Amino acid sequence: MKASRGVVLLPDTTLDAVLDEAFDLVVLPGGLPGADHLDNDPRIHQILNRTQQAGRYTAAICAAPKVLAHAGLLDGKQATGYPGILDKMDLPQVDVDLRPVIRDGNVITSRGPGTAMDFALELIEILTDKAKRDEVEAGLVR
Repeated sequence: MKASRGVVLLPDTTLDAVLDEAFDLVVLPGGLPGADHLDNDPRIHQILNRTQQAGRYTAAICAAPKVLAHAGLLDGKQATGYPGILDKMDLPQVDVDLRPVIRDGNVITSRGPGTAMDFALELIEILTDKAKRDEVEAGLVR
């Protein structure tokens, strides 16, 4: 697959091969038209909903929070995304916020490329703990 900036991604497996697997965290990358392709794939919605129902984490950055919104995972939550993505959708059940990263329950959203490092650190903390996040962050010399 070729991403919007020409980066070629080679998956380890196919989506169909892991469709019934359980994940601790499902992260959706941003960018268009990639987020639209994810949103138009019912298998993605199936995985997201199953992950949420299991009490595990879903996350999305940039344009991809729209996929979480269409899957119903942002209802009653605060969320952020690339400017204009969530704002132009009719989402009365979602509190759209401008913070760089928002963690509301088991859903994490982030605004875009400039917030990617903070987003990644939040995901590290979720998958491990605050000490590991701090260790990684210290190495970044922020």
